[in-house]
Amino acid sequence: MARSTGLTNRLADDAGRTALDDWQRWLASERRMSPHTQSAYATDLAAFLDFLAVHRGGRLTLADLLALAPADFRGYLAQRRTRGYAPPSTARAMAVVRSFYRHLARSRGLANPALDAVRTPKVPRSIPKALAIDEAQAAIDALGDGDGLPWVAARDAAVLTLLYGAGLRIAEALGLDRADAPTGGSIVVRGKGNKERMVPILPAIVTATSRYLELCPHRLRPHDPLFVGVRGKRLKAGIVQARMRALRRSIGLPETATPHALRHSFATHLLAFGGEAADLRTIQELLGHASLSTTQLYTEVDSARLLAVYDKAHPKA
Repeated sequence: MARSTGLTNRLADDAGRTALDDWQRWLASERRMSPHTQSAYATDLAAFLDFLAVHRGGRLTLADLLALAPADFRGYLAQRRTRGYAPPSTARAMAVVRSFYRHLARSRGLANPALDAVRTPKVPRSIPKALAIDEAQAAIDALGDGDGLPWVAARDAAVLTLLYGAGLRIAEALGLDRADAPTGGSIVVRGKGNKERMVPILPAIVTATSRYLELCPHRLRPHDPLFVGVRGKRLKAGIVQARMRALRRSIGLPETATPHALRHSFATHLLAFGGEAADLRTIQELLGHASLSTTQLYTEVDSARLLAVYDKAHPKA
């Protein structure tokens, strides 16, 4: 379990330290958060407790946390604002604080109603940045025809084809093992929260992956990673992201052209051109979104695209 060093020691009593420890264990076992996310949660809660130690003049106990007033929570928000934190960062930090308090209420029946009186800063909904169809295809083609080792070029093209052709997150694609290699029909993908979903696979994905495996110099066993680096270890997301950055410069793609943008492009293009089969519920299942509200952002993308076409083409525009 990933933990932030010293988090439990930020409270002065055994009951408080145990509560912090239980919360972190719950994030790992029940929420099934990745070690990276667990560490980020612990860091955010540690920052809140550090603020309270200064604000209240010393380390607090669990009873002190339950007795905090709305002004204490608003003081934390004010501190973050004066330090220049962006609203999305503060919203996430407050979500972590609320997570800890909700866990106290569920697991121990301990609540602080003062937190309910505190509003988190509103975060503007950002529209996902999708590539145009020709831009997405150009990125995949350029990687497949790139300089350097042919098998590396084929590997990178296969990864991008999975992102654009199946809507996978980059972590999902790189988390596949050799036994998961698409051979047609569909594959099972393990996404956020360790949830599995079935994803249809296009023939282009099978072709791209097969070409990579034919050229790959490493003998990959069923439980080995599907996509590997030059030393045969599981490919890291940073390598694919760096390749996309170089690609933006070489073929003139916009700065928004990232590996994750290909996943957005999958959803946007499917919604725009998929007909009746591409309804929001279907796309939600394909993307592995827990909430339909997340998927609904793509309707705004499509509307933005239509308005752009209108502004460009209409004689009165």
